Amino acid sequence: MAAITNSSTSHDLCSSTRKSIPSSCHSLASSPHLNFVSFRKTKLGFESKKLEWSRGRKEEWRKWSVKCTAEGIDGGMFVRRKSREEDGIVVVRSIPERYKVVSLLACVMCLCNADRVVMSVAIVPLAAKHGWSSSFLGIVQSSFLWGYIFSSVIGGALVDRYGGKRVLAWGVMLWSFATLLTPLAANHSTMALLAVRAFFGLAEGVALPSMSTLLSRWFPNTERATAFGISMAGFHIGNVIGLLITPIMLSTIGIFGPFLLFSSIGLLWAMTWTYRVTDDPLESNFISRSELRLIQAGKSASLKKSNKFPPLGLILSKLPSWAIIFANATNNWGYFVLLSWMPVYFKSVYNVNLKHAAWFSAVPWATMAISGYLAGTASDFLINAGYPTTFVRKLMQTIGFIGPAVALICLNYANTPTVAATLLTAALSLSSFSQAGFMLNIQDIAPQYAGILHGISNSAGTLAAIISTIGTGYFVQWLGSFQAFLTITACLYVLTTVFWNLFATGDQVL
Repeated sequence: MAAITNSSTSHDLCSSTRKSIPSSCHSLASSPHLNFVSFRKTKLGFESKKLEWSRGRKEEWRKWSVKCTAEGIDGGMFVRRKSREEDGIVVVRSIPERYKVVSLLACVMCLCNADRVVMSVAIVPLAAKHGWSSSFLGIVQSSFLWGYIFSSVIGGALVDRYGGKRVLAWGVMLWSFATLLTPLAANHSTMALLAVRAFFGLAEGVALPSMSTLLSRWFPNTERATAFGISMAGFHIGNVIGLLITPIMLSTIGIFGPFLLFSSIGLLWAMTWTYRVTDDPLESNFISRSELRLIQAGKSASLKKSNKFPPLGLILSKLPSWAIIFANATNNWGYFVLLSWMPVYFKSVYNVNLKHAAWFSAVPWATMAISGYLAGTASDFLINAGYPTTFVRKLMQTIGFIGPAVALICLNYANTPTVAATLLTAALSLSSFSQAGFMLNIQDIAPQYAGILHGISNSAGTLAAIISTIGTGYFVQWLGSFQAFLTITACLYVLTTVFWNLFATGDQVL
């Protein structure tokens, strides 16, 4: 994700001002604004110059290069702070501020998903303790979605108006509080438990719109897909962490252990986030001038918070908006079918015990994190190579839907659990290419209203997840196998891909 620079431009600009160096370079070199600069070691041919010039000439050339890079012409993965000591200048490496922001976002997305998984695992001992029926387990599991389906739209509108920093910070604190209350509510009454889980979903609904908006402000267009891939990798790793840590803590500490752990982490994250991050890099006290210029130069337009709630009628009147909405719904349909029913699938079809079924359910999420990052990197590479944004978004989304469709069709013919696990892993891994498709396309077509559009599409996806999760159970009970529903899901992937390629665009329409 290193920043892309144009060394030839830097060389020409510096060459054109070479005559004025003696009078201006000294004053600029001593300016307090030169605290942060970035270097490329091989771009300007320093080594060949050193062989020709005297020691004094080399010092003058070095000062002149500091001026050029300090003006924001050059960039790199690391910025360097210049400080003086008795024997010369010492260069200290510093991580760019935008990478610290994306690291914090990846951590909170990991926590977001881990908090969901905790309940999926802890519900087993809770059900045994309180004597819950199988039908009530389904109600408890779905109660999270009751709040989540509404908060996505509301949260997206709040992000557009107030910015992602405050909305995400409040969301994390509220869902961490709900996580802490979950085992207490379960011991109190079933209604209290359902209310807390619905509140938990309500708080978590702001996470994705906030992340999407913040990344669009903190990263140039040429790095945005990779940054999104890193953030979503954290989201998928949250599944793995939740599935691995929760059973251990339940068996050693008890039912309160994992809930207390993850809620505490959430509150610590919120304190770090509030102190360190701003809605826009222009407001940050930690960013260097060269990095700020790099970010601004890589954006097609300036994004500002809107003082009014966005026009829903205008957003829904555009076919590219509906392409995103349908893509999100289809993506969540397939995602939650696999998430909710994989353990049952392995148990009923291949008679694999629940311990191994849980392992088959956990492994694909790790590979999904890797493939999502690779999809983002490939997307940025293609855009930097000159391919149109529309082409790249359509290509990534096509891979993200046609790949899982083929894998699910082949799954109907799998005859061993190993082959089935491989196909399911391939389906989830390829579906992560959608992150570089419809998810990034939200910022492409509606940068000013990205939060509300993300919320609308996420609500449609949540509704699809509820329908698919319940529908799978009815289909399996009705037909006695998973094949029919897997085939329906594959057909839905194909139909949405056709609609996407007809109406999606990488150009701004709102």
